[in-house]
Formats: sequence, C-alpha cells, structure tokens
Amino acid sequence: MTSDKNYLLLERELAVDDPWRLDSNSYVQMLRMSRCNGDVVHALEVGCAAGAFTEMLAPHCQRLTVVDVMPQAIERARQRTKRWSHITWITCDIQRFSTAEQFDLIVVAEVLYFLKGIAEMHAAILNLVGMLAPNGALVFGSARDAPCRRWGHAAGAETVISLFNESLSESERLHCHTESVNEDCLLVLFRKPTNSSEQSNYGH
Repeated sequence: MTSDKNYLLLERELAVDDPWRLDSNSYVQMLRMSRCNGDVVHALEVGCAAGAFTEMLAPHCQRLTVVDVMPQAIERARQRTKRWSHITWITCDIQRFSTAEQFDLIVVAEVLYFLKGIAEMHAAILNLVGMLAPNGALVFGSARDAPCRRWGHAAGAETVISLFNESLSESERLHCHTESVNEDCLLVLFRKPTNSSEQSNYGH
C-alpha cells in the first residue's frame, strides 16, 4: 500500500491525537451515516488512526473489525477502546485484506489516497465492495482531489467517489471543512443494491 514516503507520513500523522484533523461535527456526521440502518451487526473500519472514530462506533456494533497497515495505529486504538471486547484488530494492508465474511457496514476514511495510483484505488474499492453485504452501507470520507494532488497523491475524494459509484448507490454527500485551512473533505454514504436494477448514480 505505502511507499517509504507514505509510511513516514503516516507515522508523523499518528504523532497527534486526531491525525486526520476531522472536526467533531465530521465525526458526528460519519456516525450518523454509519447508523443509517440502526445498530450494526458486523462493521469493518479501514484505517483507525488513533482510534477516535473507533471509540464512537464501537458501542453501536455487535462486532467490529478494524484493519490498519500501521501497528502503532492499532495499538493506540486498542488502548483507547480496551473497555470493549467485541473488536477484532488486524494489522494489514487493505489491498491484501480479505475475508469470506460480509459486513453490513464498512467505514473507510482518509485512507485510499495513500495508494499509489488510480488502478490500485480501483482494486481496493472492488475488494471492499465484495465484502459489503447486500443492502449494506459504506461510509467514505476523504480530502478532495485538489489538496490530495498538492500533497503528491494520485487523487482524492471526487475520483474515489466516481469509482465507488460504479458498484454502489450514492445516498448522501456532505462537504466538511476540517480545522486546517488547506483541507476540506467529502463524506459520502453509499448503499449496496440488492440487485443491479436498484443501483443509481446520483451524479452530484
């Protein structure tokens, strides 16, 4: 998933408590989207950073699987959420993670732009879509294309959203400003159609 440069960037980001600098309203909106079908049977969180959102999501899940490429992130999030016993922790690259289980919720925020190019992003998205149960919800959050490209990444939110829309139905989109003047992000709720005729592209 990560080049040496990206790995160093992730290590530096993890030095702060809320590395993605999402404000409290963004987390509240992510949680609201995550609970669009009520409480969750089995959720997958891709990229836990310091565990700020994991801590919010855990009480609303019967089971929660957390995957992050950084062992430091897993350890920090595990310590933050140690009062819950229903969380499974996996240190793994999202491109290599796979399971026969299906999730009724997948949350992936500030992760996919670390992949090397559009082809890798597309492959990771197809992997995630394959693990999402029919009528399941996927919550995606990311900085937008322009800042991501300034940071040296291949693409950001708008590009990834268009790739998700090839397989999922976009239900809601929010534009959230973060605390940094150089950043703003998009939060999107997708649903997996139970059959192809139900899919629609909202084309925001």
